[in-house]
Amino acid sequence: MDIQMPEMDGIQATEIVTQRFPHIKIIMLTVLDDETHIFKAIQAGANGYILKDEPPKKLLEGIQDIIQGGAPMSAGIALKAMRLLRNPLEISENEVEAEKTNLTSRELDVLNQLCKGFDYKQIADFLNISPATVRKHIENIYFKLQVHNKVEAIQKATKQRLV
Repeated sequence: MDIQMPEMDGIQATEIVTQRFPHIKIIMLTVLDDETHIFKAIQAGANGYILKDEPPKKLLEGIQDIIQGGAPMSAGIALKAMRLLRNPLEISENEVEAEKTNLTSRELDVLNQLCKGFDYKQIADFLNISPATVRKHIENIYFKLQVHNKVEAIQKATKQRLV
């Protein structure tokens, strides 16, 4: 499973797959080697984490390892995983919820202003962007939150503690 995918990121997909089909083993195969992605992938249910720059033989060994009950990892990832065990990341609930909905920081800024009751022009002025850009951010927010209007967006954002 790659982390960076167009429709849904691999961490979300891993979480869905492991919830629905717990017998399926997942190896993350990605270029991302930062602690946050490693932590989130493991929490989502990934059984291994191999970097794309590893030779193909390493991936084959990882697949064989996972079939035998192992947890294959690139050496650098294993080191970072050990550090994470010693010093767990502090990830706020808001960051987790924002990640689940994939809202960008700018979309969160727009959403916060929307919750304060500002119109497109006021939000644009406050954030130093054009009203058309605000409109596009709001369209993206509606799509990502799976809502159809401002009231639903505010209610869902409040419920998920995004604002």
